[in-house]
Amino acid sequence: MPKETLVRDIMVKDVACISLPGSRDEVLSILKDKKVSGLPVIKDNKLVGIVSRSNLLKKPTEEQLALLMVRDPISISPDEDLSVAAHILLKHGIRRLPVVENEKLVGLITVADVVGSLVDLNITTPISEYLNSGVGPVWYETPLHVVARNMELAHVKAVPVIDTNLDIVGLITDRDIISASVIEDSVEVSNMSAGADDDEWTWESMRDTMSIYYSVSRIKVPSVPVKDVMVKELISASSNMGVSECALKMKRNRIDQVPVVSANQKFIGLLRDRYLLKAILNA
Repeated sequence: MPKETLVRDIMVKDVACISLPGSRDEVLSILKDKKVSGLPVIKDNKLVGIVSRSNLLKKPTEEQLALLMVRDPISISPDEDLSVAAHILLKHGIRRLPVVENEKLVGLITVADVVGSLVDLNITTPISEYLNSGVGPVWYETPLHVVARNMELAHVKAVPVIDTNLDIVGLITDRDIISASVIEDSVEVSNMSAGADDDEWTWESMRDTMSIYYSVSRIKVPSVPVKDVMVKELISASSNMGVSECALKMKRNRIDQVPVVSANQKFIGLLRDRYLLKAILNA
């Protein structure tokens, strides 16, 4: 990576963010409207946290931004070399780095931004060296809420979708899941007994009961088949494609993962943009 490439050269300066106090509904609205996967959280013009789609899905009933966000996020100076940003993103397994100068948020740099810089480096190393073949596809009739749960447990952001012929027919990401999700309000009841079965003062297990009703608001992932929500216009790559060529394809199409397929279009593995960060460190 050329030393003259600094974080400030490629960072996004007009950053979508959210201020404390805030709510889950506000976060969800901004994520959908801006088509981003995460937001810096600001208080008194200072960076105090990061909130992402993953945080919302992990705590579907939590409404307060302060309890959803990750506090004291890792940040970077705009004058750091881009390879430093790549190292931090790779080491900590994060997608975005707030850029802070004089304690103020001045920008944001993401994995996609860093990988986009690979385009000009003419790296011909095949992407097969950075491929993760451990991401298994899902059947296109699988209910979306099941896929969402499996992705959460597997700590992945996207999975390919196959049909009954084992052909890859789509891709589902956490962005698609959030876009399809809705806020569901319900009323639940809690029964509080004044006695227990082994209480010597109860008679024939009879006791006074007090019912408490309370409202619950949660993010609900619909149970529709994943084929109804998945990305169908699939952009794929071959395993012998060069790193810079693949980075250009991802940049032009604004995608952060591509299924890698064989000559007969069978799924080989999923290449996420973050896997290419190693190519930057090796450049």
